[in-house]
Amino acid sequence: MSVSASLVIVMAALYALGVYAMLERSLTRVLFGFLLLGNATNLLLLIVMGFPGVSPFYGAEGASDPLPQALMLTAIVITFAVSAFLLALIYRSWQLGEADTVLDDAEDLAVRERAEETEDALDVEEETAEVDDEQTTDFTDGAAAPLTAAIEETRREP
Repeated sequence: MSVSASLVIVMAALYALGVYAMLERSLTRVLFGFLLLGNATNLLLLIVMGFPGVSPFYGAEGASDPLPQALMLTAIVITFAVSAFLLALIYRSWQLGEADTVLDDAEDLAVRERAEETEDALDVEEETAEVDDEQTTDFTDGAAAPLTAAIEETRREP
């Protein structure tokens, strides 16, 4: 069984365009991207199914495989349900803000700024730290030797 290269190229293009469209902030583009991904998945299942009336498995002749057909019906139902949900989200977003663009939340921006400040503080701390020849640890006073340090501490305690 040989699969047409044009079907594989169209499927790959649909996946690429679908992923690209889903990365946008507009909910309408996300919907179109999801629809493209659903169609690409259906095309993938058609490619996997093989020729009609011929089983893709070796040794079985005259029968087509029902599994890809069932998976395609499931993919169609899932695509329809998620598309209906996205349409409801787009409609509600349009009602509330007269735009379907998802904006950054003020709390998300504050968390992002705090994370950048913490990262900058850690970078400055690393630059100012002196590098010793012996590695030390925060848990013991001496050199970093985990097994010997733990044994020495247990000997000191009694």
